[in-house]
Amino acid sequence: MTNLEVTDITVRRLRPADLEAVIALDAKNTGRRRTEYFKLKLAQALSDTGIEVSLAAEKDEMFAGFLLARVYYGEFGSTEKVAVLDTLGVHPDLRGKRIGHSLIRQLRTNLLGLGIPTLQTEVSFEDQDVMTFFQHTGFRLANRVCLDLDLEKARAGDERADALR
Repeated sequence: MTNLEVTDITVRRLRPADLEAVIALDAKNTGRRRTEYFKLKLAQALSDTGIEVSLAAEKDEMFAGFLLARVYYGEFGSTEKVAVLDTLGVHPDLRGKRIGHSLIRQLRTNLLGLGIPTLQTEVSFEDQDVMTFFQHTGFRLANRVCLDLDLEKARAGDERADALR
C-alpha cells in the first residue's frame, strides 16, 4: 500500500507500535481507556496479513486518527463479502481537517482492490455529529435492522412468566 497524501495528511497501515496512540486518542474522545479492547482489535487487524483495512492518519507528523475494520466472507446469513468498520477515531483538535474523510477514502480504495463491495458500520441515532460525518462520506441507511436484547430484563421477564405457570 502506498501512503495517500491529501494536503498534509498521510494515511498508512496501522502498526503494532500505534497501540498506545490509538488507546490515548480514543480515551481523549470517549473519556475512558479501552486498553484490552484495542489490544484485541489491533492484534486481529494485524493478523490479517495482506488485508490492509486498519489504518492510521498522520498530520504534521502527529498521530491524527485511525480506523479499525475487518473483512468477512459472509455474515449474519449473507454469503456476500463485506467489510465492517469497528472503530474510527480522530483527534478532537483536528476534527474538520479531513482526517476521517482521508481514512475512509483510503479504506474504500483498499476494499475495492480486494473485491469487497460493501462497508458497514453502526452508529447511535443520538450521535448526530457522527451520523452527519458518515452521510458526508457516502454511507446510507442499510436495509436491515440491528436488534439488541437486554439480558437482565429478558431474564426477569422469563422469571415472571415461570412464576405464573
